[in-house]
Amino acid sequence: MKEDFLHHIWQYKKLDVQKLRTVQGENISILNSGQYLQQSGPDFFNAKVIIGSQTWAGNVEIHVKSSDWYLHSHERDAAYDNVILHVVWEHDAEVMRDDNTEIPVLELKNYADTQVFNSYNKLTSDKTWIYCEKELQSFDSFVLENWKERLFFERLERKALPILNLAKETNNDWEAVLFCFLAKNFGLNTNGTTFYALAKSLPFSIVRKESFEVENLEALFFGKAKLLLEKYEDVYVKDLASRYEYITNKHRLEEVYIDRIEFFRHRPDNFPTIRLSQLAQLYHTHQNLFSKIIEANTVKDIYDIFKVSVSTYWQTHYNFDKESTKKRKALTPSFIDLVIINTIVPFRFAYAKSLGKETSEDLLELLQQLSPEKNSIIEKFKHFKVPVTSAYDTQALLQLKNEYCNHKKCMQCGIGLELLKN
Repeated sequence: MKEDFLHHIWQYKKLDVQKLRTVQGENISILNSGQYLQQSGPDFFNAKVIIGSQTWAGNVEIHVKSSDWYLHSHERDAAYDNVILHVVWEHDAEVMRDDNTEIPVLELKNYADTQVFNSYNKLTSDKTWIYCEKELQSFDSFVLENWKERLFFERLERKALPILNLAKETNNDWEAVLFCFLAKNFGLNTNGTTFYALAKSLPFSIVRKESFEVENLEALFFGKAKLLLEKYEDVYVKDLASRYEYITNKHRLEEVYIDRIEFFRHRPDNFPTIRLSQLAQLYHTHQNLFSKIIEANTVKDIYDIFKVSVSTYWQTHYNFDKESTKKRKALTPSFIDLVIINTIVPFRFAYAKSLGKETSEDLLELLQQLSPEKNSIIEKFKHFKVPVTSAYDTQALLQLKNEYCNHKKCMQCGIGLELLKN
C-alpha cells in the first residue's frame, strides 16, 4: 500500500461515504476533501468535515499507518498543528495534539471502494517493464495525447531551469548562455559537463573578439581543454599552442580546472577534437548566433545555420600528429536534431519565458517535424504498441518513463489515474 493511492481515495471520495466513522466511534461527513498540495506540510489544505455534531475546517494528513506521524516527526512541526483529521489505512497508534487531545482518525481499509482497490492491485502488480504495459496498446488515444502534451512541457520546464539560472548569473547575457549550452551539447554525454565548464570559463566577449580567426577559437578551445600540453610535431598544433599562450596573456585569462577530456568509447567522428573544431567553425561562421537561432522559423532554417564542418587540419586528422583519410566531417542531420531537441528548443522556451512571451505551440510543432529519437526506452514503448512518430513523442515518453514509471508515481500519472477510474 502506498500513500499516493490513499491520497487518491480521499481526494476522489472512493469510499462508502454514508457509513464513515472515526476509530473513536464518531460519524464523519466529508463536506470538502481539501486542496491536494503535493508539497511540504499536510497533504490536504483547508478541508471541511463534520465529526460527530461538530463542523471542522483545517488540514488533513494521510499515512499508511497512524504511527507514521511519529516516524515522520510531525509532532515537532508546527505546520501540522491545524490537522483536523488523520486518514490512515491502518490505525496502530494514537496521535496526540500539544494540548493532549487525540486527533480523530479515519481508518480507510474499512471503507475503501473494493473495485478501486482491486483495480489498484491489478495496476501495480509485477510486470516485465512498467505497471501499465499491458494496457498501453488499447489505452484511450485522446487521453494519451493530452497527457503527452503535459509531459512534454514538464520536461521542457525542467530543461529550461538551468538555462534561466545561468541567464540570471550572467545578467541576461543570452549569447554567453547559448554558447555554454551548445558547448555542452557538442560534448555529448561523455564530455558534456567538461565542455560546459570549458565554455563557462571563457568570457564570451573574448570568444566574440577572437571569432574572426577560426585558428584563434581552436587555440582557445583546445588550450582550455588541456589538449595542447604535449609536444607535437605538426606545425599547425605548434601554432595553436603559440596562439593560446598569446591570447591567454593578452586577455589575462586565469587557469581554471577542467576535467580531463574523454576519447574512450567514442566513434572517431564524435571525438572531442572534432566536436571542438566544429564548435569553433560555428562561432567563426556566425557572429550573431543567438539572434539567428531565435529568429529561425523552420527546421530547415536551423539546419542551414549549423551547416558547418571542421577546419582544414581536422579534415585529415582525428588526433594531433596522426594523419587520416581526408573527410569533411560536417555536422550530420541526426546531430543537429540532438542540438535542436536538447539545446535550441529549451533555450527558446527559456528565453520566451524570461520575456513573458508564449511560444509553446511553435516549439511543439518544431519537434513534431523531427524524427523520433532512438534509444532503449523508446524501443520498449514501441514494443508495447505506443505510437511514436516524432521527437515530440519521444521527449514526452522519456519524461513519462524517467519521472513517473521509474518512481512508480501511477497516482500522479494521467495514464494510471485513467486506468484506475475505468
